[in-house]
Amino acid sequence: MTLSRLHRRQLIAAAAGTLALAFAGPALSQAWPAKPIKLIVPFPPGGPTDTASRVIGQQLGERLKQAVVVENRAGASGTIAAAFVAKSAPDGYTFMMLATPTLLAAHLYKSTPYDVVKDFAPVATVYDLPIVVVVNPTVLPDVKTLPDLIAKAKAEKGHLNYTSSGPGSFGHLSMELLKQMGGFDMQHIGYKGGTPAVTDLLGGQVPVMYADLVAALPHIKAGKLRAIAVGSPQRVVQLPDVPTVAEQGFKDFEAVSWGGLLAPAGTPAEAVNRVSAEVKAILADKDVQDKLLTAGAIGHYEDPAGMAARIRGDYDKWGKVIRDKGISLN
Repeated sequence: MTLSRLHRRQLIAAAAGTLALAFAGPALSQAWPAKPIKLIVPFPPGGPTDTASRVIGQQLGERLKQAVVVENRAGASGTIAAAFVAKSAPDGYTFMMLATPTLLAAHLYKSTPYDVVKDFAPVATVYDLPIVVVVNPTVLPDVKTLPDLIAKAKAEKGHLNYTSSGPGSFGHLSMELLKQMGGFDMQHIGYKGGTPAVTDLLGGQVPVMYADLVAALPHIKAGKLRAIAVGSPQRVVQLPDVPTVAEQGFKDFEAVSWGGLLAPAGTPAEAVNRVSAEVKAILADKDVQDKLLTAGAIGHYEDPAGMAARIRGDYDKWGKVIRDKGISLN
């Protein structure tokens, strides 16, 4: 082979290598992370999503040896934060704590500025947030189980009221699914937030609520509310004596609000997998689990593939409930 032919082959090989790199997608620099990482929270400070984000963010920063800055961008069921993250550079420096309301927002609003399936890269699930059916024991002294509540609702012929933290909230959707499966009716009285709903529940104005465990647990422990069922597939550690909905005649019923980390679509796999592995290790720590329990959440890890499947499953499942019931936030 002549020198000129060898030179031409070397040039062709180099060009081919350059082209392959160009189509290989984004890659991380070896120094990642070389600057602070943003963790966007789609809700105000103080709630379980915010608390979980700060617990995970602190631990993640220590493990990555780089600051993780929690930034709250609240509003419109988390769509403001999600739109920001979807448009952020996919460079491994922006993540978001997805929560169920943001996942389902596309079904509740006429339009959202992002596609929750296509515009994000799942990283890891972080927590489950149990929801619980509670009654005011003074107003409904004989309702001690879910079958008792259903019998009461049927006797009232649709005139029994229940509340949630608002129209389109996960408690609202969960009770609508339960009504559909159980063949009974109750009227939904929506409030703007869990606090006013619980206030009127305690006052007896509305005797039933499908509530976040965070909001209901102190009143359950004080005896002011009676928990009759949890939506999780297994009993929850905070209420070990309260049976699940499935245990009380609804074999296939499952309603669990949850949260997990997302990154913009196209974020390098190295960053996604590294953060996912660190979250798995963080959630294995008992102190972290205890901190989450204090906030009302239960640490629960799933890898990117598991989280992707959960997003798709819940998006389809609850989207059908929303369409069947004609629920809208517009």
